[in-house]
Amino acid sequence: MIVEWLERLAWREPLWLILLGLLPFLWIYSRRNVMLTDHVLAIPNINPKFIQKTWRTKLLSVLPMITLLGLGCLILAMARPQWVLKEEKQIGEGINIFLAMDLSSSMLSQDFTPNRMEVSKAVAIEFIEKRKFDKIGIVAFSGEGFTHCPLTVDHVILKQLLSELQCGFLEDGTAIGLGLATAINRLKDDSAKSKIIILITDGVNNAGDISPQLAMDLAKTFGIKIYAIGVGTNGQAYSPIGRRPDGEYIFGMAPVTIDESLLNHLSQETGGKYYRATSKTELEKIYAEIDRLEKTKIEIRTFKRYSEEFRPFLLLGILLLMCTFLIKKILITNLP
Repeated sequence: MIVEWLERLAWREPLWLILLGLLPFLWIYSRRNVMLTDHVLAIPNINPKFIQKTWRTKLLSVLPMITLLGLGCLILAMARPQWVLKEEKQIGEGINIFLAMDLSSSMLSQDFTPNRMEVSKAVAIEFIEKRKFDKIGIVAFSGEGFTHCPLTVDHVILKQLLSELQCGFLEDGTAIGLGLATAINRLKDDSAKSKIIILITDGVNNAGDISPQLAMDLAKTFGIKIYAIGVGTNGQAYSPIGRRPDGEYIFGMAPVTIDESLLNHLSQETGGKYYRATSKTELEKIYAEIDRLEKTKIEIRTFKRYSEEFRPFLLLGILLLMCTFLIKKILITNLP
């Protein structure tokens, strides 16, 4: 909090701040002067500890401090403190990205810890945090598909919505073509120069009214690249193999079946790339590579506005010096 406050504080005339270094010497001088001019009538028969100090003497002892505080405030006012108000303007366009997330029940397979779904979401959130100037959206699909979040630069809301995705929202299945088509429909009319879809799936297309081939043709027509990621270990994984009447999944060992030839074809034909992730570490490396491949030059112009904040110091300094003057002239000098 203090660091942020200091970063926003600027001084228009900082040389005046040098005078603050004189205040400690003035304090020492004032204390010494008081001691030299403090006339005491020495009475040998009276113990000094019985000599009582009045409220006037106590008030007089703090007057130098009040005076120096007033001078310090005036010096700060002369240095012209200002709050820096930054205003950024983005010139150019980022990349429009849609995350197409598979929500089929197989994404609950536990070859990733705790499962493929949670790891895919966590790594995707890390990727979003690196893409500050890109518009990003989310499409979710299983047996059907829907837009979970349209393109947005509000990455706080985006990450929250992504973290809320759960398997079981939709009819089960893996409608890869439908998931891609839903994302393409959101991207096709956008004016961004670069548009990509990151497809995360662990299965074979087995549902939906739109084939992956048709979705690929649409992506090529609208200049949209597809980066496909197959998530899942090799061999078998502890996966959902059925559901109880109460909706709970029944788990057992099941083979990992990812249509890699299809995903590779979709990616190559649209100018993207296919990846296979068998662990969280590999998935992180894949997103890091996509982050490097898909870069657009963004020119950021920063405009700074300042708000003058010297007035409170000026008023406080004048008030303290006036109080010192009035205390000396009225309460101490004139009163009996």
